[in-house]
Amino acid sequence: MRIDAYNQIATLYKTTKPSKAKSTAEITTARDQVQISRAGRDHQIAKKAVAAASDIREDRVAELKSSIKSGNYDVDTGDFASHLLASYYAAN
Repeated sequence: MRIDAYNQIATLYKTTKPSKAKSTAEITTARDQVQISRAGRDHQIAKKAVAAASDIREDRVAELKSSIKSGNYDVDTGDFASHLLASYYAAN
């Protein structure tokens, strides 16, 4: 094993000399900044608006409730079956 070859490499890259540490006065204190694009801000506003909106259409629910109470709500069994099968096959 040749140890002198390692010493030659160490002197070539000067790894044996410790580097001088910088003082805190020499280091600049830059502040990090984040800039969000206009599209990003618009997306955030739209996302908040959608989250605040209700998922239930109250007017449609009230209309259906009143038609069920009055006995006028009629379900087409063929239409119901086709929607049921379509949702079953879409899930699988």
